[in-house]
Amino acid sequence: MPTFTSNDAQINYQTFGDASKPALVFSNSLGTKYSMWQPQIAHFQQDYYVICYDTRGHGGSEAPQGPYSLEQLGQDVVNLLDHLDIAKAAFCGISMGGLTGQWLAIHKPERFSQVIVCNTAAKIGQEQAWQDRAALVREQGLAPIAATAASRWFTDPFIQSNPAVVAELSNDLGAGSPEGYANCCEALAKADVREQLSSIQIPVLIIAGQQDPVTTVADGQFMQQRIANSKLFEINASHISNIEQPEAFNQAVQTFLAA
Repeated sequence: MPTFTSNDAQINYQTFGDASKPALVFSNSLGTKYSMWQPQIAHFQQDYYVICYDTRGHGGSEAPQGPYSLEQLGQDVVNLLDHLDIAKAAFCGISMGGLTGQWLAIHKPERFSQVIVCNTAAKIGQEQAWQDRAALVREQGLAPIAATAASRWFTDPFIQSNPAVVAELSNDLGAGSPEGYANCCEALAKADVREQLSSIQIPVLIIAGQQDPVTTVADGQFMQQRIANSKLFEINASHISNIEQPEAFNQAVQTFLAA
């Protein structure tokens, strides 16, 4: 797997498709790695130069000393584009990756044609809860989080009918770096772009899961009301909507990118 150095971290990434096509970057959720985007890689690599990477602290990327910040997570994406000599790309991020996308739309709009933020919020959860989770993971590792992740990620019917998919994602979470995960929890604890949303000018698609208990449709509506050039697409899924409803997800993204 190719890697590059972004400030203090070796970041693992992979590209798919033809580098002469428009670039499309995918950014993973907390506790996952870029392979979570397999249904999107398969769909989009014909028409786009698809770029996936493991967020610092995840997958094949290094987990340098934390805590991390949302700014660091965003700057890693800009540094990846620089490394690949790409002036401008579209960006699609889910959950933590969706917060990263909001930061990029606010602070680096010149580098992005469009931004898609999925199953996310301008502030996800409560600061203390993230700090508590970071402490738990440092103390007990990722096994307790991995054991209960499926119920936060997917609807019950999906869990029942797709046990292999659910097991693979849960196992990936359990095999991850506890320190990297905890450092990202600390980034999420502090991340809050609510006051800056109104400064976003570039086109934004917000995808919200109708059955998402973590980042709700109301969170999506909050963003949509404050971002001038934005659309809200509701999807019948829980938190990892790109895996639970790949056809609807891909269609929404494709339609938005082609607009």
